[in-house]
Amino acid sequence: MRLRLTAGIALAATMALGGVAFAQAPQPKAVVETYGSIAEAMYGDAHATAQSLAKAIDAFLADPTEGTQKTAKSAWIKARAPYQQTEGFRFGNRIVDEWEGRVNAWPLDEGLIDYVDTKTYGETSDENPLYRANIIANTQVRVGRKQIDTTTITKKLLSGTLQEAGGVESNVAIGYHAIEFLLWGQDLNGTQAGAGARPATDYSVQACTHGHCERRRAYLKVVTDLLVDDLAEMAKAWTIKGNARQDLAKKSVNQGLSTILTGLGSLSYGELAGERMKLGLILHDPEEEHDCFSDNTHNSHFNDQVGMVAIYQGRYTRPDGQIVEGPSLAAYARAKAPTEAAAVEAAMQVTTDKLGAIKERADSGREAYDQMIAEGNSEGNKMVQAGVDALVAQARAIEGLVKKLGLSIALEGSDSLDHPSTVAR
Repeated sequence: MRLRLTAGIALAATMALGGVAFAQAPQPKAVVETYGSIAEAMYGDAHATAQSLAKAIDAFLADPTEGTQKTAKSAWIKARAPYQQTEGFRFGNRIVDEWEGRVNAWPLDEGLIDYVDTKTYGETSDENPLYRANIIANTQVRVGRKQIDTTTITKKLLSGTLQEAGGVESNVAIGYHAIEFLLWGQDLNGTQAGAGARPATDYSVQACTHGHCERRRAYLKVVTDLLVDDLAEMAKAWTIKGNARQDLAKKSVNQGLSTILTGLGSLSYGELAGERMKLGLILHDPEEEHDCFSDNTHNSHFNDQVGMVAIYQGRYTRPDGQIVEGPSLAAYARAKAPTEAAAVEAAMQVTTDKLGAIKERADSGREAYDQMIAEGNSEGNKMVQAGVDALVAQARAIEGLVKKLGLSIALEGSDSLDHPSTVAR
């Protein structure tokens, strides 16, 4: 899998004459406007694909067969792609950071939601009293001193009461990963081949398996509709008059450029290289893979990089093939800091290649991501580590560009990268 960056010719032109840039730099204000337009398009596509997912789930609930379940799973995977590409807008935009946990919180203690295999999951957790609350099976749940009535599963119950209930971050009741668990079920294969294998009959009224099928149907319907609502909110926020776009417009041009670079650097370093990849590699724990029920992690990681490249290059390809583009940070950097810009583009290409190799390995059926991080899998571990190293180098190249442009940012850190010995303990 090789996603070529599209700026090679322009980069060569700006790097001529001994590395002195001669291409005219776009105005920083125009660069920031392109950034906002791409955010609007990406979140709009995330919302649209979530609507398609909702339709597929409605069809599955109307006729819960292996075929309709497979279609719903495929719709979930398709919906993940444009959303993951938006993650470069995190860390620099307050409104995105405050909202993100509603749609993409992970990892989750799935026993909060539904039945689990206690042999692999365990019975209790010292950190989480709701570790096996099983909302689907119970009409009352105790949260601290309060007894919560869960008889009717509603959006307010899931998002307002049960999401991060008791202040425990792993009490994830909503979002992509809650839906993923409800479609696939637990992945009981550890670091062996295979994803979750929830039977379609878990949603059958006539041939119900594992009990409480009516409540499970209600939960899946409500949590999916809630995802559509939440994505609609963010898509609206990035329209010209939306809150996120207005917040961006209030920033100075340097603050706007810093916002872009903060998101790209922090996603590269602390979030993706650290929390999503290095942590799982240190622990060799399949529970630490991002899309752990569906074995879709390789796509999610790759699409994070696709999104970062699109944001930097100011050119986003929508699912229908349409292009959204404009004056880019890449062009600005080539004109103002050609050496550092070349380093960023080279690092982005290496990262794209390394994450693409992981994706290609998984897509071929040779080995899923959770198998790659397994203890003793030297070849798989090496591939994932190469992805981590490339992302770290990408973040360092971004920091070099920031310095040359006279800007200032603070990147998201990660104990997995900064203090790995404490993570191992």
